[in-house]
Amino acid sequence: MQSRFKHAALFSVKLLLSIAVLVYIARGLDLRQLRNHLVSVDPVLFGAALALIFFQTFVLNGRWELIMRALGVSLDWRAGWRILMISLWFNQVLPSSVGGDAVRMWLLRQRGVQWPQAVKGVAADRFTALIGLVVLMAAGLPFLLSRVSNQAAILAIGGLTLAGVAGTVILLTLGRLPKRLIALPAIASFVRFGTLVRFLLLQSESRALLFGSALLIHLVTAAACYALARGVGAQLSILDAGILIPPVVLLTAVPISISGWGVREGAMVACLGLAGVPSEEALSVSLLLGAISVIIGLVGGVIWLASPERGSYSADKAAQAAQEAPSYELGKEASSHP
Repeated sequence: MQSRFKHAALFSVKLLLSIAVLVYIARGLDLRQLRNHLVSVDPVLFGAALALIFFQTFVLNGRWELIMRALGVSLDWRAGWRILMISLWFNQVLPSSVGGDAVRMWLLRQRGVQWPQAVKGVAADRFTALIGLVVLMAAGLPFLLSRVSNQAAILAIGGLTLAGVAGTVILLTLGRLPKRLIALPAIASFVRFGTLVRFLLLQSESRALLFGSALLIHLVTAAACYALARGVGAQLSILDAGILIPPVVLLTAVPISISGWGVREGAMVACLGLAGVPSEEALSVSLLLGAISVIIGLVGGVIWLASPERGSYSADKAAQAAQEAPSYELGKEASSHP
């Protein structure tokens, strides 16, 4: 009962934050112009953006399959894509305290994958995506400096990038700490996880494909946003999209709102504004991108309705898995894989 109350309270706070940010952004905008942008978006370009985000799910699944294979888990391509799509349904559509990652772990467990491998695979998938995002942001900094005159924005994006680089380097090099520090339970779990990610990106046979897919996924998001921007008449170049969309994606990933709603819109208005895109057009791009995410999530919902695991699904068990699995995996090494 206490756990359910905690999850309900957390969901309520996130929902209120999403609504509050959206209302704050909309206060200073021409809502009639915003509506015109949304209803008059070029259907061909909207369809192109939808196709790009749908294509992205196959790249996501390919990356995840490479990670699971490196962990010694043979994940059938179709089964992995089905699990991924179902997780997007839980992430994007349902007002649930159970995130898509927990559902991915639970569905893997239903297929006989042990918890350590399931947790490692999902966590490494998330962190690999983060590394790809940080690399793109670092690569875009020189272009940002030459194209944006807002010093505060440059410092903010530059600081965010440096923080990401520093965090990645620290995690991947924790294994070089003195052994007495590595033995501490609070540090040992991060050391093992850093060792796993380092193995995947530097030593595994598929490291080039893995890293390339991590970059491609975010470039696809930037291309989709470029298509949507052009679809609402915004003058956004493909280069500016490649530079400014990665920070939006990074900020959206912070789990403080419902599926990124509100945070994504605020970040999109702020970042695209640096390229001279009016707030109404930038907000339109973000709302349309959110609508595409919902459409993709609904496809996952249809797959979930036909899923054989649906009959045995329990939200409480999945939520419990989300809480217990990380400590179970990081607290005990149950696999020979790094």
